[in-house]
Amino acid sequence: MMSTKFLYVSANPKGENESYSLKVGRAFIEQYKILNPDHEVTELDLFKTDVPVLNAVVFDGFSKLQNGGSFSDLDQEQKQQLGKLNQLLEQFMEADSYAFVNPMWNFSVPPVLKAYIDVILQVGKTFHYTENGPEGLMKGKKAIHIQASGGIYSKGAAVEMDFSHRYLKTVLGFTGISELEFVPVEGIAMGQTKVSEIVKLASEKAIGLASEF
Repeated sequence: MMSTKFLYVSANPKGENESYSLKVGRAFIEQYKILNPDHEVTELDLFKTDVPVLNAVVFDGFSKLQNGGSFSDLDQEQKQQLGKLNQLLEQFMEADSYAFVNPMWNFSVPPVLKAYIDVILQVGKTFHYTENGPEGLMKGKKAIHIQASGGIYSKGAAVEMDFSHRYLKTVLGFTGISELEFVPVEGIAMGQTKVSEIVKLASEKAIGLASEF
């Protein structure tokens, strides 16, 4: 019997003692482990991972493969970058559920998370095109997004300025992952509520959601 796999993806250069999103993320994943001791949990820290960017080397390698070449036809740099890309892609595809944990930076996701999304959003792998348009190939899977921000973007006038959670929701939906829970750790810099209370309430929400995975 194959083990259920959970992929915990974090994108924050700070340690957990300094990061609000990582503190809430840790509360979630530890509760998940308690509830699912037989599941295989993989933690992927993108700031400690060599995430290939879609550059000329990668595109040239793609072109060789699409034109009938094999992996052995690639040069050493192409083999290294496409090999790592495929490793991350396969890891994503094999997982059953996901957590994405990050801060909002300038209304969007950290660049390394965008690079990771470029890796996992691959035609013929996580989605394909049909006569009726694109169709996701990752249906039946579920994710949670935990995001910290200085302001409040989940409601009110600033909702339209959130190009981070809405982007991730769009990307995952494109792959067929339509079930996405959201735990905002927001208002950190506004001073209206103590930061410890914001983190506490977000952690409680995350812990409660762990039972749904």
